Amino acid sequence: MKKKTFKDPNITINKVYTKVGDQGETYLIGGDKVLKNSNRVSAYGEVDELNSHIGSCISYINDNCSTNDDLVDFSLFLNVVQHELFNLGNMLATPNEINTNIMPCVNKKSLKTIEDKIDFYNNILNPLKSFVLPGGHELSSRLHISRTVCRRCERRAVSLLKEENINNVTISYLNRLSDMLFVSSRWVNFLFNINETTWDPNYE
Repeated sequence: MKKKTFKDPNITINKVYTKVGDQGETYLIGGDKVLKNSNRVSAYGEVDELNSHIGSCISYINDNCSTNDDLVDFSLFLNVVQHELFNLGNMLATPNEINTNIMPCVNKKSLKTIEDKIDFYNNILNPLKSFVLPGGHELSSRLHISRTVCRRCERRAVSLLKEENINNVTISYLNRLSDMLFVSSRWVNFLFNINETTWDPNYE
């Protein structure tokens, strides 16, 4: 079967509601109509949720930490992540028969950038001797929430992979991003000199 070619349109959004989804269906890129609870729609919908949580972290930094150069740099990096998550959602919203070579995407370069960030922050921190409980600074807690949502996105993408062929880089990206969010949540507590709370199986 010859692959369909996607032509990127000039995007103009001037109407918020279309009533197309009133029957519980939506359109994928390319025009295929699917149920809104399909794994594909759920996958990119949960990536959208993750993007919102990342935006909450950025807003917190911009509103409360604008004099901290390290956090301002981190905010700029998170903004890049937001754009990449939109690209990743675009990949998940595109059926297999569409030619994705001309479309926005995440790739191995995106992975390498996140891995470099993980290494940078992790090298500052003390090695862990137990599991970390989410908490400490508010920004750290927001990053933990983002991490757990990211893990859910990864699980949903894996479910989709069992049904359809999708680019494995989407799963790798979400896996690596959740690791980065974990390490950066620890790094934020370190910046603010807040002790981490680690899991104690005998805590009373």
